[in-house]
Amino acid sequence: MADPQHDPFDDVWSGNAAYAATFSHAGLSGIASHSLTVVTCMDTRIDPLAVLGLEPGDAKIIRVAGARITDSTISSLVLAVHLLGGRRVLLMPHTDCGLIGTDDGVRDALATSTGLDRDDPALISYHPGTMASAAAGLKEDVARIRVHPLLGRDVDVAAAVYDVHTGRLDPVEI
Repeated sequence: MADPQHDPFDDVWSGNAAYAATFSHAGLSGIASHSLTVVTCMDTRIDPLAVLGLEPGDAKIIRVAGARITDSTISSLVLAVHLLGGRRVLLMPHTDCGLIGTDDGVRDALATSTGLDRDDPALISYHPGTMASAAAGLKEDVARIRVHPLLGRDVDVAAAVYDVHTGRLDPVEI
């Protein structure tokens, strides 16, 4: 149980106070000035704007486990493309991703972490979207974008794998 005398988010609140004291982005538009939407992983080793040499306001960033194109990602892409100026879409998975492997492997890790039995219905029905390699899911994910009636004809799509050990971005032909 949490200590009632200590807020577990103290570091977050003080970090925000320091950020707000020198905040300089008030004049930015919500429109992606570089017409770019980046779909990348939630991995903390990725700073998408820095990786691409961009600044706040240049691109829309969508983060999802494994940089996979899920139904939720599609919903965000539709908004980014049609309402927020991000008509170019870059899919950017990364090396050393926790979703590289099998769904069963992820479910086993979740069983250990949650204390649930491996046969618990919540784990059996969970589909994390694993892939054999960072690039393995890209063909399928690009196809989902290209066939979607609200996206397919309206976007240019590219893909590249970010290497978390070198900082390099390696384009993948799709």
